Amino acid sequence: MIRTGAMVALLLVLINTISCQTDVEIKRQRYITEGILIYKTNCANCHQTNGQGLAALYPPLAGSDYLANKNTVICLIRYGQQGPIQVNGKRYNRPMPAQPQLSDLEIAELTTYIYNEWSTETTVTDVKTVTPVLDQCREKVASQ
Repeated sequence: MIRTGAMVALLLVLINTISCQTDVEIKRQRYITEGILIYKTNCANCHQTNGQGLAALYPPLAGSDYLANKNTVICLIRYGQQGPIQVNGKRYNRPMPAQPQLSDLEIAELTTYIYNEWSTETTVTDVKTVTPVLDQCREKVASQ
């Protein structure tokens, strides 16, 4: 009887451990969920819902070498892009509109979604990381 009780208790602990997510994972899922909505509203028209871009007009995000510098991506989301860029060896020269209406938190959620969906990253890009990057971008843009 004691052995059965111990087995049941162990089984319950294992089930609870497996089914419960950590606070970090819950936050990551929340950021991704919000990021999907922001992406669909602000980015999918050009980059497409699957992140593949649009032919020779708009670059892909999926598998993009441009994602290698996250700070640059964060700045592009807020301040846009003018002039030619190269993504995966292919040249693109369409402007990317700035998204000044997005809050720092929304940019963090969008960045988390993009990097979790189309790169090998599985972490949160926290708003505490995004805000100082955007501050540096603002200073750089203001000095141009």
